[in-house]
Amino acid sequence: MLRVKGVEAALRRCLKRHYRAFSAQPNYAHHHHDDIQDQVTVEGSTKSRAAILNRPSALNALNTAMVSRLKRLYESWEDNPAIGFVLMKGNGRAFCSGADAVTLYQLVNQGNVEECRKFFETLYKFVYIQGTYLKPHVAILDGITMGAGAGISLPGMFRVVTDKTVFCSPEAQMGLHPDAGASYYLSHLPGYLGEYLALTGDKLNGVEMIACGLATHYALNARLAVVEERVAKLVTDEPSVIKASLAEYGDLVYPDSRSILAKLEGIDRCFSHDTVEEIVDALEKEAADSSDEWCTTALKKLKEASPLSLKVSLRSIREGRFESLHQCLAREYRISLNGISKQFSSDFCEGVRARLVDKDFAPKWDPPSLKEVSTDMVDCYFSPLLEFEPELKLPTASREPYM
Repeated sequence: MLRVKGVEAALRRCLKRHYRAFSAQPNYAHHHHDDIQDQVTVEGSTKSRAAILNRPSALNALNTAMVSRLKRLYESWEDNPAIGFVLMKGNGRAFCSGADAVTLYQLVNQGNVEECRKFFETLYKFVYIQGTYLKPHVAILDGITMGAGAGISLPGMFRVVTDKTVFCSPEAQMGLHPDAGASYYLSHLPGYLGEYLALTGDKLNGVEMIACGLATHYALNARLAVVEERVAKLVTDEPSVIKASLAEYGDLVYPDSRSILAKLEGIDRCFSHDTVEEIVDALEKEAADSSDEWCTTALKKLKEASPLSLKVSLRSIREGRFESLHQCLAREYRISLNGISKQFSSDFCEGVRARLVDKDFAPKWDPPSLKEVSTDMVDCYFSPLLEFEPELKLPTASREPYM
């Protein structure tokens, strides 16, 4: 009863549009200049520049300093007429595992929500730069590519994947929502595959990314050095020349019969429904009728996820189908700030604690079930921010989106 009263009180605060103050505590994310440069290094050739994510021990997870440096580098390279195109890759076994969720978790628990806000603002602004970049961009997605790691790369012109690539959007299982442009690119996948990936957090390999359109080129990891060397030697700013070079050293691949993409008809039958409850019911019926393993696995994933995050994520993906990239980023920004505020739920902190900190994999979600997540509660995550919490401002008037 106390928990229900607490939720109702939070909803009343949202509906009355009370000001939610961010912490005025000092910035805990101070970094030395050399440390920032080490976390994102640069390689250059005659006509190109490469940004290399360089936190291999953290699977190249993104922090505010890294995203700020990427944003500055990309803006300077775009303005430099001597640079024809830009590359991005990661050092180690990951391209990028997404946002540094543990650091965000620590900041929230310290009361420093302002630093978290700064991270989301900087990240989303960089994603928008990627999606509107005036020069050809090549992302080498070799290894783990999760969450915000996909966000900073998939909006670009060329996306090269390998036999080591693993893509997923696991945010709902951690009490957040697919962000950094995910509600844009997931909602534009074939059928209802985007809803499936967003709600279950299921993985795709490089071949599957090619097949569904998330990636443009495929190369075996063993041949990747040759591909990178060839591309780096190009003296051009023509997308067609870069595309031809990537294709020349790439491989033609097709998903096998065991791929989740072979289940698209079943995915569409189940994930086309309007509510998460209806999706669960459809999956249970599909599992009973077909005894297909993918259905039972999907049900298990949904039951592990935050009920609130599932409903927020489904609505976000559905709205993304009819919005531009900048509209999706503005909406995701609102959801993210509400998600870390603890005003309605502490699911983000609880999800990170259970999966990444204590690693007991036993989160106590609040609310604990889908039936207890009200429409009003979900609506609050999508409400416009107040005057004391400015909306995400993107330079839409001066940039023409590539996507």
